[in-house]
Amino acid sequence: MPQLCAYLSFDGTCAEAMKFYAQVLDAKLEALMTYGQMPDGEPVPPEHADKIMHAYLVHPDFALMAGDAMPGVPFDGMKGVMLAITYPTAAEAERIFNALVDGGSVQMPLGETFWAERFGMLTDRYGTAWAVNGGPREMPKD
Repeated sequence: MPQLCAYLSFDGTCAEAMKFYAQVLDAKLEALMTYGQMPDGEPVPPEHADKIMHAYLVHPDFALMAGDAMPGVPFDGMKGVMLAITYPTAAEAERIFNALVDGGSVQMPLGETFWAERFGMLTDRYGTAWAVNGGPREMPKD
């Protein structure tokens, strides 16, 4: 069965961001490989050697992959994507929202909606957009 996994791109802050996400989301950072650690034969500019080529974060319910922009590829920020995460309770959503928004910005404050007790949108300090849900409500059918 296929698994869908978001892949995030950063401009030199991948290691810091993925360590932060592991802590906040109670996940495990299983891989953090730099461009300089790639197998022999792969040319890497010296100024890029310490940047992350591959990061892999796992949680029982999801996974995230990430890396810093490749050498020679301009980084234009993350655009057109938002990570949506849902927690069983409003309290859990509030805790995660507040941790993720520290140093970032709120696009929509946490509040009550017809689909959840709590919903809010933010961009964290690393430029990742998040939609945080908590206490989901049953949606009407048809």
